[in-house]
Amino acid sequence: KNHNVPDWETSVSGPFDRWPGLQGFDHFYGFIGGEANQWAPGVYRDHQRVEMEIPKGREGRYTLNDSLADETINYIYQQKSVTPDRPFFVYYAPGATHAPHHVPKEWLSKFKGQFDQGWDQYREETWQRQLKLGVIPSDTKLTPRPKEIPAYDSLTPDQKRVAARLMEAFAAYTAQTDYEVGRVFEAIEQIGQMNNTLIFWIIGDNGASMEGTPFGAFNELAALGGIPEDPAYVLQHLDEIGGPKAYNHFPVGWAWAMNTPFQWGKQVASHFGGTRNPMVIAWPDRIKQRGIRTQFHHVIDIVPTILEAAKIPAPTEVGGVKQKPIEGVSMMYSFDQANAEGTRTVQYFELLGNRGIYKGGWFAAVRHGRLPWVTGIGSSVSFDQDKWELYDLTRDFSQSDDLAAKHPRKLEELQQAFWVEAEKYQVLPLDDRLAERFNPVLRPSVIEGRTVFTYYSGARIADSSAAPTQNRSHTITAYLNIPKGGADGVLVAAGGVVGGFSIYVKDGRPIYEYRMTPVPTKVTSAEPLAPGPNVVRMEFRYDGGGLGKGGTVSLFVNDRKVAAGRLDATIWVGKYSADETFDIGEDSGSPVSGDYASPNRFTGTIKKVVIDSAPATLTATDRQNIQDMQRAANLARE
Repeated sequence: KNHNVPDWETSVSGPFDRWPGLQGFDHFYGFIGGEANQWAPGVYRDHQRVEMEIPKGREGRYTLNDSLADETINYIYQQKSVTPDRPFFVYYAPGATHAPHHVPKEWLSKFKGQFDQGWDQYREETWQRQLKLGVIPSDTKLTPRPKEIPAYDSLTPDQKRVAARLMEAFAAYTAQTDYEVGRVFEAIEQIGQMNNTLIFWIIGDNGASMEGTPFGAFNELAALGGIPEDPAYVLQHLDEIGGPKAYNHFPVGWAWAMNTPFQWGKQVASHFGGTRNPMVIAWPDRIKQRGIRTQFHHVIDIVPTILEAAKIPAPTEVGGVKQKPIEGVSMMYSFDQANAEGTRTVQYFELLGNRGIYKGGWFAAVRHGRLPWVTGIGSSVSFDQDKWELYDLTRDFSQSDDLAAKHPRKLEELQQAFWVEAEKYQVLPLDDRLAERFNPVLRPSVIEGRTVFTYYSGARIADSSAAPTQNRSHTITAYLNIPKGGADGVLVAAGGVVGGFSIYVKDGRPIYEYRMTPVPTKVTSAEPLAPGPNVVRMEFRYDGGGLGKGGTVSLFVNDRKVAAGRLDATIWVGKYSADETFDIGEDSGSPVSGDYASPNRFTGTIKKVVIDSAPATLTATDRQNIQDMQRAANLARE
């Protein structure tokens, strides 16, 4: 997983300065972005988009988890075969266990029925296990469930069935990940370097995700888009959870339970449920005093630790460019002295307005506005209404006892420390927007200022660099040549099983399909295309009045209207998916439509596809909508 490249730099046109190949890595294999479909991932080898190769006989059982481990092991073996005395550095970051929680059924079956007790009881059981193992202090309190999270017993029997299944899928996904990590460790053992290798195993980059809604989601991105799912549909397709037709995510209650004993979860950077993660450091030849370390550290301390361990000074200049000082401190002092005094004394946290500050054993926190599972534009709470909390971490590991009223001066001291750190590290101004920050229109773009786009057969483009078709009227026109025997396949597609659109030909008939829920909308021509030149055009007339609204679809063949339909709502975010692409002549990755399997290449000839994202037939409402988005983009840049 490499979620460091800006969306607008993910196309074939680059630039590639912020890709791994120009950031110090000799080789890269993985995905660019926040998450990936485990069954049909959008993966790159160095700068080239490739398809994940599935070994013969492992169809339906091989996922990205397997592939990333295979690539890592292969690299280690290759490198040691050629240069056995040369050290290697590997950044192995599986997409797991980020959503979607895709996992083969052989793993799923191992966890059937193991979560029927629900999240309230599971959290109690976890807390007791943590105390018994000694991974938390013996006096750690279990924080109560927030009122915003439903009690498990308040769910209906059907909701419990879905919730339990979603958690089974996540547990299976986690177990599969542990197995793959183990395979990589076995490879290091195989080359005789386990004792001589410094390994950091960072288990997550935030708390368990609370983005799966109170009752879970069959399609995570639909849920994030505020699109309600039909519970009856999810029940009917319960066995598909974890499989290639789902894009599932567990309910909020399970996230809360997995963040035991802390409060809250992912996005809530003010509390440890959203930020605190286990980390294992292994280096048998160097670390003799094994056991738990309790010093307070942050992920930015990893690089200074590696540099000190490798005896490499931090660079002051790279390629003639003067470097900023590395923000972090080495943790090597703790390798030999388990109880050594910590060297990180201050650390700020901030995400979407949620913020916290650690200083000298104390922690001040403020949860801001929107709940992690609520989507929409802006925040309903003013920063002036935020209420700060204060915790003494030397006595309160789980942040269970708010001391703000008892120690107002200490709270004020930490609040001031937050503003100092926030200014120092460019956190200001605080920004709690959500939908606006997802919208590519508000960011730099390789397509800025263009409204007409011409694409040619074989084009495969990152979603964020393709013609904008969300929240506006638009036309898509495909210029084709149909052979005498007819032709089928995809003309143009964007997105995948998680959401998107496809214009394809089946049984000779052109079809426009739009997916934003498990049940897509189709507009199908009653007549097949005749042999020879043909022009297929789709016109979408957007209702306007905001983001994610509906509209009418008209399908034309050679300027003759052959079908029409309506979309009641559309995907409001500026991308159809996290890692799928916009394709001409095929549908790579996962298929938008259930009518075909990817890639479903078109068997005729595509001369070109033209998309007009601001057609002359726009209504006044259309024009106003586009002008509003352009004004918002200009304000964001200012």
